[in-house]
Amino acid sequence: MTAVVEVRDAHVVHRARSGGLFRRDRVYALTGADLRVAPGETVGVVGESGCGKSTLAKVLVGIERPVSGSVSFGGRDLWAMPAAERRATVGAGTGMIFQDPSTALNRRLTVRRVLRDPLDVHRRGTRSEREDRVRELMALVGLPRALADALPGQLSGGQRQRVAIARALALDPALVVADEPTSALDVSVRAQILNLLLDLKERLGLALVFVSHDIQTVRRMSDRVVTMYLGRIVEETPAGRVTDAARHPYTRALFSATPGLLDPIEPIPLSGPVPSATRPPSGCPFRTRCWKADEVCARVMPDFSAASQPGHRYRCHHPVEEDTSTRDLARQEP
Repeated sequence: MTAVVEVRDAHVVHRARSGGLFRRDRVYALTGADLRVAPGETVGVVGESGCGKSTLAKVLVGIERPVSGSVSFGGRDLWAMPAAERRATVGAGTGMIFQDPSTALNRRLTVRRVLRDPLDVHRRGTRSEREDRVRELMALVGLPRALADALPGQLSGGQRQRVAIARALALDPALVVADEPTSALDVSVRAQILNLLLDLKERLGLALVFVSHDIQTVRRMSDRVVTMYLGRIVEETPAGRVTDAARHPYTRALFSATPGLLDPIEPIPLSGPVPSATRPPSGCPFRTRCWKADEVCARVMPDFSAASQPGHRYRCHHPVEEDTSTRDLARQEP
């Protein structure tokens, strides 16, 4: 089956403001990223702040061009296309839901204009068909028709995010990327938006990439969970196995730090700060905080290894044993 989008060995490097007068530091935002998203699949992306989650999301929808590597959309190299074809392919085939709906929407445009704008730009249908599509989108995300002439500033946070979701779905995209779609919302509204995304995914058969700090929500929303650390993908795990069967020590530490009321566990302690993305450590980037690290970890970045279950792979010289629970791992002395 052809992937909706596939990233191969993608590297993204930015120039930092720090450094010398004639040579600025480089920020290694993404290093050797490989990711394949199948039709109808939901892939969750987790990791600490600054690990490259949002950069990966931008690469997937063509906002960010990698300095090396390839991005294929529907089996075609995105950056080998002519610019006009690439804009049309990305604009019609992908949808993006941003973190803060209050800044993602033009405050001077009514809801009707916001939702009709993608249809106007890509010249979809007649004027009356576009108006019908706007009403259909509002009903799809649960917005009352009376809000069609309201401005974003007159809506609640949850209603604004519903408008943003409807806009992302306006052109029937094959892929929707949601970058922290609930972090700017009240707790009471988050569940409504997450349930809406789950419902739309099932009804429309969307491929969804869900980026979030809320790793328990990612586990619930996703079919597969991707763990990132310092610009690298270090593990891909089936969502049902990520809590107690993940092999990479960082993934285990990340999920152990999530508060739980029904089955709380002690978090696995990590020593030291996250290294700088301008001067990443040699070998495995996690080695400066990992209790399993040794000289091999400092010399060589491990290749991906396959776990016993299909769709589960990791990059670690000293992986956690599959039969070791996170609770037992937290009790061990670092």
